[in-house]
Amino acid sequence: MDFLKELGIEKINYGASTGKTHFYNTPGGNLEVYTPTNGAHIGTVTQCDEPTYDLIMEKAEEAFLIWRDMPAPKRGEIVRQIGDELRKYKDPLGRLVSYEMGKSLQEGWGEVQEMIDICDFAVGLSRQLYGLTMHSERPDHRMYEQWHALGIVGIVTAFNFPVAVWAWNAALAAVCGDVCLWKPSSKVPLCGVAVQNIVAGVVEKNGLPEGVFNLIIGKGSTIGEKLLNDKRIPLISLTGSTRVGRHAGEVIARRFGKAILELGGNNAIIVTPSADLKLAVPAIVFGAVGTAGQRCTSTRRIIVHESIYDKVRDSILKAYKSLKIGDPLDLNNHVGPLIDTSAVKDFCNALNRVKDEGGNILFGGEVLSGPGYESGCYVSPAMVEAKNEYSIVQEETFAPILYMMKYSGDVKEAINIQNSVVQGLSSSIFSTDMREVEEFLSVRGSDCGIANVNIGTSGAEIGGAFGGEKETGGGRESGSDSWKQYMRRQTNTINYGSKLPLAQGIKFDL
Repeated sequence: MDFLKELGIEKINYGASTGKTHFYNTPGGNLEVYTPTNGAHIGTVTQCDEPTYDLIMEKAEEAFLIWRDMPAPKRGEIVRQIGDELRKYKDPLGRLVSYEMGKSLQEGWGEVQEMIDICDFAVGLSRQLYGLTMHSERPDHRMYEQWHALGIVGIVTAFNFPVAVWAWNAALAAVCGDVCLWKPSSKVPLCGVAVQNIVAGVVEKNGLPEGVFNLIIGKGSTIGEKLLNDKRIPLISLTGSTRVGRHAGEVIARRFGKAILELGGNNAIIVTPSADLKLAVPAIVFGAVGTAGQRCTSTRRIIVHESIYDKVRDSILKAYKSLKIGDPLDLNNHVGPLIDTSAVKDFCNALNRVKDEGGNILFGGEVLSGPGYESGCYVSPAMVEAKNEYSIVQEETFAPILYMMKYSGDVKEAINIQNSVVQGLSSSIFSTDMREVEEFLSVRGSDCGIANVNIGTSGAEIGGAFGGEKETGGGRESGSDSWKQYMRRQTNTINYGSKLPLAQGIKFDL
């Protein structure tokens, strides 16, 4: 396909790199890459082995000593150029995201647009890495804080956003003076190779050292564990399941490293009697079936007041019946495949469990076969009447399953239902009642890191800090002041007087 050639994707691709002309052919075993769209073989990636990992780390350490001394606005200029290159490659990179991962082409283009947007954000940020000045209690003293680069930042990304999450981290880390070591998901390695080709070209054009942006594609059991345990990496940002995040957090904490954890979501939308259903229904459907339900912010639960339940259920059901499922590169289709057949098994197992617990499948739930569905990765999104206390509803199933449930009291009851899960990523309420909205946003309201009003749970903008609470991990990426995580804070006190007064009025006379 032409977009593969444009991005420099070959039949055999090297999965370890410190720069465009520094891709390493390593004996870490071959990774065969297939598309879930039709099951076709896309290419082969040679995985990084441990000696090559150590070589890349050496290059990264050397590059950091140079990169950190470059003024932040100059680092921002490099990120600006990366954003411009991404604009040039938005179409082919978006197509690769869609083809390798399976999300719709519209979403593939949108993911690359997120990369462009965060580059723009980071360019402005490069002139705003500010600290505070504080008044000292001691005369002739000045106190202030400043922020310094951390070093090597490890970035571990999941399959569902194969390029955007890297950019959220790498753009900010780069302007902060850090160098990056990226381990993409082994389910979508070619997206990593393509981005490395684009970014490393900018680095090379500007005469920067190899090792500023690094790529390692390798086995989690070897390269992944080595990365988590590596004391040379002061910060690791990891996106993945709660199970993976719990293990990573424990390993990183044992060596006193820092971690940004973006883990599971079990996101709910509350629909109150005053809701505008013309807004609510499209938001619910996109949130539930977009990326085939494989977003951490996908809508999993709908909590509807009993007085409008039948109307909301029937409206969503009508929309589900109109969904077109098929090749994600075809713009006429709404829903593409799941990432692989293992995900299909998880989808089927979840539906079997909810039926065993008393749930009622209203629509969908089938594994699709026949022409156009040869990969075995296509399913029909499922609508299920369920109760929040079902064990399967309490879990995050990374698939297009929408659980519908009722509440009968006021909005406080709906909020309690929403919060009664271990995850705390994204949440939403559809209401035109100011009191309901403010209750939802109050300290007594949603316990999630993201709380939306009259929009869905997915589709976050890069300007706000992204992340969640509880078993979602507590991490924050992208906008607001998330940049502070990629730097170390230092408090400075300067005595410009001729005496040495001590804090708290302590006397120490010699």
